[in-house]
Amino acid sequence: MTSTTQKVLRPVDAVAGFLAAAGCFLGAFELLYRPFRIAPVAAILLLIATLMSRDQQRLIRIGFLLVGVCFVAGAAIQLLTHHPLF
Repeated sequence: MTSTTQKVLRPVDAVAGFLAAAGCFLGAFELLYRPFRIAPVAAILLLIATLMSRDQQRLIRIGFLLVGVCFVAGAAIQLLTHHPLF
């Protein structure tokens, strides 16, 4: 018989996870709507989540990568379709 130790999720880690998930959502949303307005908000959410929790760092790194890639792709899509960038 083995005992498993479960790591208790602190409330601050849960909030940081929600902020990181919101940053990821906004990062993906940049592809559809004005990347120059949404990217700073997503980056600020991810920075706040970074300061709040050490346990959510993997999700936060994925979020920053997603925001960067979708910013470039969203700006290119907006330019190609002649839509406003901001």
